[in-house]
Amino acid sequence: MANDTISFARGAPSLDIVDTDGLSAAATRAFTNDPGGATAYGTSIGYVPLRRWIASEHDVDESHVLVTNGSMQADAFLFKALVSPGDVVAVEKPTYDRTLLNLTELGADVRMVSLQTDGIDTAELRELLAQTTPKLVHIIPNFQNPAGYTLSLAKRKELLALAAEHGFTVFEDDPYRYIRFSGETLPTMLSMDEGESVVYASSYSKTVCPGIRVGYLVGPPALIAQISKLATNTYISPNMVAQSIVYEFCKEGAIDRSIATVKAALAERVEALTAALDRHLPEARYTPPEGGYFMWVQLPEGSDVDALLHAAKERGVAFVKGSDFLLEGGGNALRLAYSGVTADRIDEGIKRLATAYRSLSSTAAAV
Repeated sequence: MANDTISFARGAPSLDIVDTDGLSAAATRAFTNDPGGATAYGTSIGYVPLRRWIASEHDVDESHVLVTNGSMQADAFLFKALVSPGDVVAVEKPTYDRTLLNLTELGADVRMVSLQTDGIDTAELRELLAQTTPKLVHIIPNFQNPAGYTLSLAKRKELLALAAEHGFTVFEDDPYRYIRFSGETLPTMLSMDEGESVVYASSYSKTVCPGIRVGYLVGPPALIAQISKLATNTYISPNMVAQSIVYEFCKEGAIDRSIATVKAALAERVEALTAALDRHLPEARYTPPEGGYFMWVQLPEGSDVDALLHAAKERGVAFVKGSDFLLEGGGNALRLAYSGVTADRIDEGIKRLATAYRSLSSTAAAV
């Protein structure tokens, strides 16, 4: 791979949009204001002031909240608590690759339901529900990973109605909610739920920084208490230092400034990305996201994205294959993560990708 690789592979912000000064100040406050709490083991529920902050943000009692080492840890705890081998779990098609990995390792019977530009295909989900009742339906509602699509308000309401009717849990996996830079803000299904159908997860990786590794679950108190025992047996307590820093970062308002910075940068990057695709790779089909970190790109049928991955690598550009986010298929699709590529590098990255794509076409024509 070229030394100056332009990577659209990883969903992480570039360093220029991380508030390192704000994090440094928050760390100083954490060790000054609560050195005992920041440096102790703590409890499995997480750093208590941050737990209280999150509960307030979601308008729930603290007993509904568990703070974890990143949202992937929250996901893993929830799956382990609720999913047994053979249980049916419905997920979006495509969905986050680590979700597929976690569920298949648990022995779940994973059923993929087609994803449309306004979210999961609820008609297809109804067909599945006529055959079986999933234990969980996993949804990434805002700026979905990998597709970048957002679940419409109508479908949020429909999912809640289906959950109440059929008795499954909606797992609302929502780390990108605050990274909206266009369009209308939609309510969480958690806030719309009139029963206990929704378990919600989010993360500070996208709004503070990935390295902080702080995520959380919001759900029924009995389930949170069950997962808290699992957390105790797993690691005694999560990272109190990181969580105390996040608390100070939030409490002093740095989180709002950080989100504003990230949103402005990513809006510019999406504009640059769509312009570059239209200019250099007009064969590509995509829907510009209204927020988040990712764009799903489909190339003409018959395109070999496996081969494209290697050809692109030789030209110094990286991405993730669409097939990584599916149990089968996706051979002509790819995910582009624009969050880590500054706007001035995006055009060059897509130009390299287009060159790689055309090299494969030329090779095929020669054969």
